[in-house]
Amino acid sequence: MSHRTLTVLLLAVMAVAGPDQRLAEAQDLPPGQASGQDITVVMETRTQRGRLRAAVPDAIAPPSISSAGRQAGELLMDVLRADLDASGVFIVQGPTELAILELAGNPDLDFPMYRSLGNEVLVETRLRDEAGRLIVEGRVFSLEDGKNVLGKVYRDPTGYSLARRIAHTFSDEIVRSFTGREGIARTSIAFHSDRQDRNGREVFLMDYDGFDQRPITAHETLSMSPDWNPKGDTIAYVSYLSGNPGIYVVNVRSGEKSTAVGSGDFNSSPAFSPDGKSIAFARSVGDGNTEIFIARSDGAQMRQLTSSRGIDTNPAWSPTGREIAFTSNRAGSVQIYVVSAEGTDTRRITFEGRYNDGAAWSPDGTKIAHSSRRQDNQFDIAITDVVTQETLFLTEGVPGSHESPSFSPDGRKLAFASTTTSRTATETQIYIMDLNGRNWRQVTSVGNNWAPSWSSYLD
Repeated sequence: MSHRTLTVLLLAVMAVAGPDQRLAEAQDLPPGQASGQDITVVMETRTQRGRLRAAVPDAIAPPSISSAGRQAGELLMDVLRADLDASGVFIVQGPTELAILELAGNPDLDFPMYRSLGNEVLVETRLRDEAGRLIVEGRVFSLEDGKNVLGKVYRDPTGYSLARRIAHTFSDEIVRSFTGREGIARTSIAFHSDRQDRNGREVFLMDYDGFDQRPITAHETLSMSPDWNPKGDTIAYVSYLSGNPGIYVVNVRSGEKSTAVGSGDFNSSPAFSPDGKSIAFARSVGDGNTEIFIARSDGAQMRQLTSSRGIDTNPAWSPTGREIAFTSNRAGSVQIYVVSAEGTDTRRITFEGRYNDGAAWSPDGTKIAHSSRRQDNQFDIAITDVVTQETLFLTEGVPGSHESPSFSPDGRKLAFASTTTSRTATETQIYIMDLNGRNWRQVTSVGNNWAPSWSSYLD
């Protein structure tokens, strides 16, 4: 992989309907002694043993740096370490672990010191002020041979407010350099919440780590079930804005909203196709029955996809766009089925549990995550192999009821809603966990929060 010089414009998704804020030139620094190919070869052997150990000391800053620059730098480093740890690629050693080292400021002397603690990678960050703006230089070194394998410089055009965004961007660059795949630090999660009105629901957005939670709807009614389009600039959702539930879309950058499907008595659970041109959704066809429909993203060219005596709902497109998973009770119990996008070749996917719902495809299309109830009223997050139909339960034995899984775009994590009941209250919050069911992290805490939808990679 040759070393390239890029100018990257990075969108910072700030307050809805506010102006776009962008990082100025995010450029490669000179490569030093190594090319991207060198580190790829190193990582092919290292990753077989699990996570890499990375030393991430405090940023280096001149004594003259402003107070604002120093504070922004501290935030940047905290976020960067958290991002690298959450990536699943690195075990991070920060200032606390590194404090025992007597560093000289000379790579020939310091690199062996970092290696003495088991580190294989060094992430070095330098800060400075320039015309009232924060400038961040980041380099990554392989401690095995001392080679500089990645170098970036970021300039904050707002002054000092985009430190968190710079950290996410640098983290994603590091992950891509070491794994060949995109990092998820710049992704977002949509969800709906009752935090503003316990009798209503609004759609909210947050960064992948739970930061910057903000509403994107203000309908003062029931608005729920968000789903991202592939580009990450539009969200479809359900709202009772006009009385009966309809399908609406909102532009994430401008906040502009429009009606996609407003006719009919009941429309629910929208899902964008992989090309973003169509929306699948559930729609009432009378007598309490619902079927799966497909329409263009503006609601045109609506057509019915399924037809059964049961209730068909909660569609989810496969990554190829050739199939749609959905929930149905057509055979008695509630199970997940898959049908072609033309409405043919329907087949049942789940066979364990009396109630399976909320299908979410893995990015590679080989698995479907869903909620599954096998006893009482408790749901667990499960993953079913599309070919073998073998099911793995990820939350079995964990108190509470766990539903609405959504894959991260790299396929390594799941966001989901977990409901717990105490003597005094029942609450639902959103969590993130690894695909093996470990490393839970709660990302919401205000009000009740449901139905997370993880965005694709955002530029």
